[in-house]
Amino acid sequence: MPILDSTEETTEFLLRRVRAGDAPARERLIARFLPLLRRWAHGRLPALARDLTDTDDLVQVTLVRVLKQAERFEYGGTGSFLAYLRSTLLNLLRNEIRRGSRRGESVEPGESLADGGTSPLEQAIGRERLERYEMALEALAPRNRELVIMRLEFDMTYEDIAIEVQSTPDAVRMAIRRAVAALAATLGESP
Repeated sequence: MPILDSTEETTEFLLRRVRAGDAPARERLIARFLPLLRRWAHGRLPALARDLTDTDDLVQVTLVRVLKQAERFEYGGTGSFLAYLRSTLLNLLRNEIRRGSRRGESVEPGESLADGGTSPLEQAIGRERLERYEMALEALAPRNRELVIMRLEFDMTYEDIAIEVQSTPDAVRMAIRRAVAALAATLGESP
């Protein structure tokens, strides 16, 4: 199901309206990006970092912070706002994880102390792969990076992306295919 239809305003248009103080435009932006951010963030906050804060809270904090400073955001083209939301949310998640690791995990007496999770080696390998992916993503041209983020990380349909970038689904599909191939080449893997 597409999140946009061709009659809806683009993100750029809504951002201009938000900067002008248009509350309904702000609500439409929130309605557009809240489900995407929730889906992307789901499961990314480990139990160790959870206390009174959960992932949904961080998603809402991200939207509030970014929209509060909308006048500072420089629209860099299609997908740049979503990429900005993603990086802001990723930073909040990292801060919560750091805060959780400093605090430590509380364990009730009588609970099993065996850890059924991943080993430190598995965590390090996963962290290393994620860092390599992030570096390869940053090496892409901004438009390609934004297309990859919209498709792979936010699971947007080609139709939704086409509406957002004001293109056709086939053109978007080909551009994403090329961007993913470039990403894979940077990572040294086959697409």
